[in-house]
Amino acid sequence: MVSEKTIDAKILSRMFLAGAKNLEAKKEWINELNVFPVPDGDTGTNMTMTIMSAASEVSALEDPDMETLAKAISSGSLRGARGNSGVILSQLLRGFTRSVRKASRLDAPAIAAAMEKAVETAYKAVMKPKEGTILTVAREAAAKASEIAEDADELLPFFQTVFTHAEDTLARTPEMLPVLKEAGVVDSGGQGLLEVLRGAVDGYLGKEVDYSAFEKSGGISSVTKISPQAEADIKFGYCTEFIILLDKEMPEEEEHSFKEFLTSIGDSIVLVADDEIVKVHVHTNHPGQAIERALTYGALSRMKIDNMREEHQEKLIKDAEKLAKEQAEQEAALEAQTPEKEAGFIAVSAGQGLTDIFKELGVDYLIEGGQTMNPSTEDMLNAIDKVRAKTVYIFPNNKNIVLAANQARDLTEDKQIIVVPTRTVPQGITAMISYVPEKSPEENAEVMAEAVSKVKTGQITYAVRDTRIDDKEIHEGDIMGIGDSGILAVGADREAVTLTTIEAMMTEDAEVISIYYGADITEENAEELAASVEEKYPDCEVELSRGGQPIYYYIVSVE
Repeated sequence: MVSEKTIDAKILSRMFLAGAKNLEAKKEWINELNVFPVPDGDTGTNMTMTIMSAASEVSALEDPDMETLAKAISSGSLRGARGNSGVILSQLLRGFTRSVRKASRLDAPAIAAAMEKAVETAYKAVMKPKEGTILTVAREAAAKASEIAEDADELLPFFQTVFTHAEDTLARTPEMLPVLKEAGVVDSGGQGLLEVLRGAVDGYLGKEVDYSAFEKSGGISSVTKISPQAEADIKFGYCTEFIILLDKEMPEEEEHSFKEFLTSIGDSIVLVADDEIVKVHVHTNHPGQAIERALTYGALSRMKIDNMREEHQEKLIKDAEKLAKEQAEQEAALEAQTPEKEAGFIAVSAGQGLTDIFKELGVDYLIEGGQTMNPSTEDMLNAIDKVRAKTVYIFPNNKNIVLAANQARDLTEDKQIIVVPTRTVPQGITAMISYVPEKSPEENAEVMAEAVSKVKTGQITYAVRDTRIDDKEIHEGDIMGIGDSGILAVGADREAVTLTTIEAMMTEDAEVISIYYGADITEENAEELAASVEEKYPDCEVELSRGGQPIYYYIVSVE
């Protein structure tokens, strides 16, 4: 049994890595706690990719002291942060490490003070904090730590008491957020933080734990939904290889997005692309998902799926590294020749049609992403580096990406960064159209925000599980119309749900209805829907565009 009063950098490093490993093992389970039953990765994936970015840097340290460890955790998590939950986790880690970086050893009062600093830092990053979230779990854990720290003779009971209080707080989150209680789940971000803490305590004890075989926690079993699939072996067992015969050349942004998707479902990834083909290799438990995504780019050839122990494809890896090096050199040469502009624009887009629209409007750099794969702070920083402009406007186009964009803004020193907090693609398009070159950056920010406030958006997708939201019974496979602040329509017919969603968004002064049809919708079906909308709202201008977005059959807006 461990019986110590302090920890050093070596022990803290072990605790952090164990916490990261535990979170990674539980990510699919955490994803299933999300209230909205949409087919995306979301909380578990975002938090895992955030902490694993830091874990990668920590693992590279041979003999860390507290300062180098703190820098690795803070820098890695900040740059790797994805989604709101990932950004909040990175801010918690940032505050904690700022508090401990000058110490040589940490006792209970020092750890409690660092937890308080973590909470303070995270709350500052969120404009409108809500109770019943990851922030609540973090705050209550820090408060308990501060309450008992001075009387804590040994760290083990101190850690266990803090963890138990955090667990109890998580169990109470459905009472704080009605939407959680209605869906019958605890807060997914809070669960993610609890798994980090659980792993950290195990790491302190020096346990070698197979986290994939975890059991329900007694404190939350009455409100937590656990899928049997979440307890499966976390090792990637299928070597999946194929060649994509491209329908058209794959843009760099799409190549990056495809790599990100493969990263979310596996490892040992090699992706080598040229004008006509893409060679793909990935180790995954879900080869079908890789194949389904690949089919959106073209026909497949030379498909091979092996049940395997990890194999290495050295030649492909070398080819990929060579290609990446050549591309980096070409980009650097092009950037050196590009003059600096007064204003540049970055937008997050999902779907080639939407990307083309943004390019036509003058957006300089498109980050492929959205609900299915939230770009990281690092992705934002890379995009900022590529846009040679004194002022750079960023359109996140998703509420779960705004915080990562804000974090990239705060980490940028050589350019003025203005994050226009667009929560949907139609808002981003409206913001870009509203830009006036003659106005100052501050004036443009106000003009864009005003224009965005007049845009109502609906997104049509399907449910991946049974749940209950906004007094609506939702069953797996149902079509849902999701508005700016909740579910607007549910039904079995895609076009009927879309029309009901638009009806719920309409106002007396509405002038324009925009429809962006997704990758799974034919042009003929989209035109039939547009005709129905024109017939129902003859006084409005109806604009139909190919969006090409995955997951969402239609994205509609009313202005």
